[in-house]
Amino acid sequence: MAEPEEREAELVRRARAGDGAACAAIVRAHQDIAFRTAVLICADAHDAEEAVQDGFVKALRALHRFRDGEPLRPWLLAIVANEARNRRRSAGRRARLAAHALAAAEPAVAGGPEVAVVARERSAQLLAALDRLGERDRTVIGCRYLLDLSEAETARVLGVRPGTVKSRLSRALERLRGEVGDVR
Repeated sequence: MAEPEEREAELVRRARAGDGAACAAIVRAHQDIAFRTAVLICADAHDAEEAVQDGFVKALRALHRFRDGEPLRPWLLAIVANEARNRRRSAGRRARLAAHALAAAEPAVAGGPEVAVVARERSAQLLAALDRLGERDRTVIGCRYLLDLSEAETARVLGVRPGTVKSRLSRALERLRGEVGDVR
């Protein structure tokens, strides 16, 4: 059985050759994380959906520029993130960070209704604190902790070096701690 990287490389090769099924397979494989990435930036489900659609169209048209041997997901997410940032800028909104994504992925809380209420309040406080941070801080924290991307993937999505992700993340978490207390 082929490794995931080999299967992905084969899909890219076929998609470059115009295989619609390969294009559809690429979209299916990455649409969930692409949508969560766009929601993180846009904070609006409708804008996020449009950013994802536009991002995938641009990515599939630009597959000839994708470097063989590189991971596809960060490259795709960088395109989707750029589309989402463009949408957010053009709309001029100050959106709340990933409320839709967090609500959909909210884990069950053991310990009864009281514990659940406290967890929801803490989550709401954290979201409010994240919303008070600048876009750069919200995005780096969101990529690493809400989308669970690696530092390398976050670097590719943001178009920066991995060391820059570490320093931005450190400063962003420090500012977040100042807003809400220790978030570890």
